[in-house]
Amino acid sequence: MPVDAFSSPSEVLDALKSVDYLADDRISQVVFLAERLGKPVLVEGPAGVGKTELAKSLAAIHDRRLIRLQCYEGLDEAKALYEWNYKKQLLRIQADEGAEWTELESDIFSEDFLLTRPLLEAIRSPEPVVLLIDEVDRVEIETEALLLEVLSEFQVSIPELGTVAASSQPLVLLTSNNTRELSEALKRRCLFLHIGYPDVDREKEIILARVDGLAEHLADQVAKVVRSVRSHDLKKPPSVSETLDWARTLLALGIEEIDGGVVTDTLHVLLKYQSDIERVAAHFSED
Repeated sequence: MPVDAFSSPSEVLDALKSVDYLADDRISQVVFLAERLGKPVLVEGPAGVGKTELAKSLAAIHDRRLIRLQCYEGLDEAKALYEWNYKKQLLRIQADEGAEWTELESDIFSEDFLLTRPLLEAIRSPEPVVLLIDEVDRVEIETEALLLEVLSEFQVSIPELGTVAASSQPLVLLTSNNTRELSEALKRRCLFLHIGYPDVDREKEIILARVDGLAEHLADQVAKVVRSVRSHDLKKPPSVSETLDWARTLLALGIEEIDGGVVTDTLHVLLKYQSDIERVAAHFSED
């Protein structure tokens, strides 16, 4: 059943659990306040701990469309907000060479020639949406300033068409892997949520919820081994998504008990750097 609005943080917790997202009290409280206060949420934490999945889960709970802006270095207004279809405009001009410019201008700068990008799409949507601005720490300061303008008023000014204001405010989540410090101005406009690695018990719950057919004792072993692996000085500790991949790997291989040999033979699923694999393999070989 789609949820229109949450009445309490505990209701958020239950709703997220219904779509197999196992949140904690902090996550449920921030989501509840974000919807009540109409504020975006800035979600920080290591890659693969469920930041993006939180947005997808909220879209599922509310039965809303998820609109995703994947950030990257070099992202500009044309790719984030809107741009004009220049090829189509040129064809229109060439097709009617004898027309007055004023007539052509009003024609080519109309809705038919507008290419809507994720930010404008979210604002123009007649139905409420969930807007995910993923890995916002990858964009330059100039693009971050553009996001500030949009998130402050939930409206966009298009010189040729006028101001486009949101008919229904989107639920906005921005994720960051904390590769660079975000501006204070952006942080002020958002509620802050940090998602770290879960403890052993919660990771076991996540594994059981997400990996069908895995025995409980094996899920317990997976969670404990992953916690041990993360305790090493690694270039890239395994994320929750990699934990799930490892659990599915063990299931596919028909492994019923985890020992040092199993760990060293399958470390390439958990770890992405050879130096990390060698360091952890040496530890389990000693055991």
